[in-house]
Amino acid sequence: MSPYRQLAFGVWLSAATWSATYMFWPESESRAAPTRDDIPISPSHFTPATLLSSETTGPNSKLLTLKLPTHLVPFPEDLNPVWSIYMKDSDIQVERPYTPLEGIDKQGIMKFWIKRYVDGEVGKWLHSKNVGDSIEIRGPVPTWAWREGEYDELVMISGGTGITPMYQLIHHLLINQKSTPSTSTPRITLLHSSRTPVELPPPEILQPLKSLAAAQPERFKFHLFVDSPGNLSSPASHNLQVSRIGTSAVQKALGLSQGSSWFKRKSSAEATKIDREKLGKRVLFLVSGPDRTVAAIAGPMGRNLSQGDVGGILGEMGFTSQDVWKL
Repeated sequence: MSPYRQLAFGVWLSAATWSATYMFWPESESRAAPTRDDIPISPSHFTPATLLSSETTGPNSKLLTLKLPTHLVPFPEDLNPVWSIYMKDSDIQVERPYTPLEGIDKQGIMKFWIKRYVDGEVGKWLHSKNVGDSIEIRGPVPTWAWREGEYDELVMISGGTGITPMYQLIHHLLINQKSTPSTSTPRITLLHSSRTPVELPPPEILQPLKSLAAAQPERFKFHLFVDSPGNLSSPASHNLQVSRIGTSAVQKALGLSQGSSWFKRKSSAEATKIDREKLGKRVLFLVSGPDRTVAAIAGPMGRNLSQGDVGGILGEMGFTSQDVWKL
């Protein structure tokens, strides 16, 4: 490994510690971070990127594509998921993290699905940008460290733009693979919920996931939920379930159904409890989305963005912090 590559990789390895420290820095400290355009992107400074495209995908969402100059691109193969990039609203000097859907390629391309919230200044600012505008970014900052061979199965539960870290990991493990996935690659089930069909992720996200589920059903399963059908006359034709993600959906994701021997041995009061050892597989739940979604599925986050206790549906089913990670 060249000295330059060692340096870049070392910056990446230290990013987790750096980002944890950063979360508690006074805001004035981040405003003082320098902007550099002569060295690769890093959590320690801002880097100008160019907005290549801005596509409206829903009433309050856009698909943005950014490009870095190639000499500022880190080594993509060194960036294991899940990681994010901070984007800065240069008008008010505030930044927020966003997850690049496919990571970053060697040409410096990154794609983001970003929602505009009424009280979200950075999201509104990003939605106002035009193609060709410069956007300052900082990162990559690790969100969760994927480790090969640690789990037999991943059950991902997301709401809204919370699908973006899930997509990044799925893209890394399955979509972007040039050959058959390793036997140590876990089976993945993704349960995603949006309020209405018009708020579902755009085709750029949904179609690769649907194609993957059809091509590799033994490796990947994908289920969509909406709270309301909206103006859609036939949700079934779009493979949508008009309901919230609940206990039964989680049970099915684990391969447990009401007709299985598992439930025949259980009383109705105990039916939602899961004996992890009897599952016969190492399962991890990844949960991401709006605060209300995360709280309903896995309990709220703790203070200072810590994981907090496991509650919600997964807590009622008997899962603990060993089995659940909130992104």
